[in-house]
This record gives sequence, structure tokens and C-alpha cells, in this order.
Amino acid sequence: MAIIRKNELKQMNESQINERLIALKKELMRYNAQIAVGTTPENPGRVRELKKTIARLLTILHQNKSSAQLTQTKKQEIKEKPKEVKKKKA
Repeated sequence: MAIIRKNELKQMNESQINERLIALKKELMRYNAQIAVGTTPENPGRVRELKKTIARLLTILHQNKSSAQLTQTKKQEIKEKPKEVKKKKA
């Protein structure tokens, strides 16, 4: 069972993703502490699911940032690019 569903991810904005990311990291830290002490976690499969979900959230954040940067650079290139004038052959 996924912690966050795909359609939920699409509806989240950057601040919501960051909040969810912090909460998941805290939960993962709690599970890792249980493992380090030597006790078995309540749900050992949850550790793997938390790691995957954290990776998904980070991937989405990085994709959003890189796509925003690409659109800005493309807009700048269009503005800065001078129009080429075709020269007539003599």
C-alpha cells in the first residue's frame, strides 16, 4: 500500500510536499532508532515504503525546480536572441 498516491502528489504544491517530506523523515528516523536499539519495528515493511516515498517526493521536487529553470532559460534565450537578417547574394 502506497503512503501517498499518485493523484495526491499531483495536487500537492511545493510547501505541502516539504511538510510531508519532513514528517516522513521523522517517522523513518523513529523506525531506524528502533532498529538500532535492537527491537523489531511494529511494521518492518513500512521502512522500505517510507524510503521509497521520500525518494519519490524528492524526485518530484527536483523535477519541478529543473522544469521551472528550463522554462526561464528558454524565455531568456528567446528575448536575448537577435533576429537574423538574411543577406542577399550578389
